[in-house]
Amino acid sequence: MASGKITKRSVDALIATHFEGFVWDDGIKGFGAKFSKSGAIVYVLQFRMGGRESSTRRYTIGNHGSPWTPTMAREEAQRLLILIAQGIDPAEADRQRRREAVDLAFANYAAKFERSLVKQNWRNLVSRSLKLHVTPVLGKKPLPKIKRHDIVAVFDRMPPAQIANRRNVFAVLRRLFRWAVSRGDIDRSPMDGMETPPAVKPRDRWLSDSELGRIWRQTYHVHRCFGPIIRLLIVTGQRREEVASLSWDELDQAEQIWTIPSNRAKNGEPNIVPLNALAIQVLDDLACAPLWPRHGKIFATSSGGGFTGYHKCKSKLDDLISCDGGEPMPAWRLHDLRRTLATGFQRLGVRFEVTEAILNHVGGARAGVAGIYQRHDWKPEKREAMNMWNDHVARVITLEA
Repeated sequence: MASGKITKRSVDALIATHFEGFVWDDGIKGFGAKFSKSGAIVYVLQFRMGGRESSTRRYTIGNHGSPWTPTMAREEAQRLLILIAQGIDPAEADRQRRREAVDLAFANYAAKFERSLVKQNWRNLVSRSLKLHVTPVLGKKPLPKIKRHDIVAVFDRMPPAQIANRRNVFAVLRRLFRWAVSRGDIDRSPMDGMETPPAVKPRDRWLSDSELGRIWRQTYHVHRCFGPIIRLLIVTGQRREEVASLSWDELDQAEQIWTIPSNRAKNGEPNIVPLNALAIQVLDDLACAPLWPRHGKIFATSSGGGFTGYHKCKSKLDDLISCDGGEPMPAWRLHDLRRTLATGFQRLGVRFEVTEAILNHVGGARAGVAGIYQRHDWKPEKREAMNMWNDHVARVITLEA
């Protein structure tokens, strides 16, 4: 077994003689170089973890050539021996570094977290929050290396006025790190002890009959997807994403029913929504035929994806309303349409339990013991309420037409 100091001169000399076999350095214990018949040279370190009783192991430092010169290989061997003396296995440390660089890199881990989610609405929120606010800050930083100040940097980058978004991002990150802890990928969440951002002040904005009519009439002059979405929001009271992601297979034209599956409902509970005459008219117009299609997205864009241009289209709708000759309309949001239906039901004398059932709320009358043991689906009452709301909206939209 050859030995001697492994240097550039000694390696070049061995190459010239076509040497084959191992050469062990006489200055750094366990450091050596393997010369192959093919001319390849590999620098290695031979060591034991745990004393003489443990088996000998061999770690490959790298192939001779860029970047591994004899000098660099010697320095790496000395670094590795320090780790071994501290009880750190170089091979395991390498695997952990590679895992952190790929599997535990935040961007990759966030994508894995998204794929683990079942509820579509929650997945959409997670995807949007991570893409817009988190990944641009954390990038490919390994999950175990993310500290409290990194999380703070995410929120410092967000506009202070985005109160609801800040809470959403906080909830997404908190769940992501808890998931990572449960999988054993990190020992502790960097968000432990962080205060939840303050809650958004509940809105009480609902639209008057006059405002509702003005909105309805101008929806015919906006994007081909946005207009019908607004009209369905008005007449059904369902959530924006539930309407915008509507597919034909959720509709029963004969029974005049829309069934929102559990994986698309915000609370994970399926909801049966009776379709009134105005809703059916909107769907008839979209189908462009007496019979509705059986499959496919209703609000698909020209590229085949779902509609996303809410901000631009809402701005255009507001501009149209401001030029319709009526009084200036106070600011309003799409979610106010849902509150308007609930308020309208109250004005029409609809029972609170029926309103809760149509809106698919799990709180209020459907919470606690009542939610467990009261299994009436309110289907007849829901249809009656939706028909009453249909008649009311029909009067509103023709009042000043």
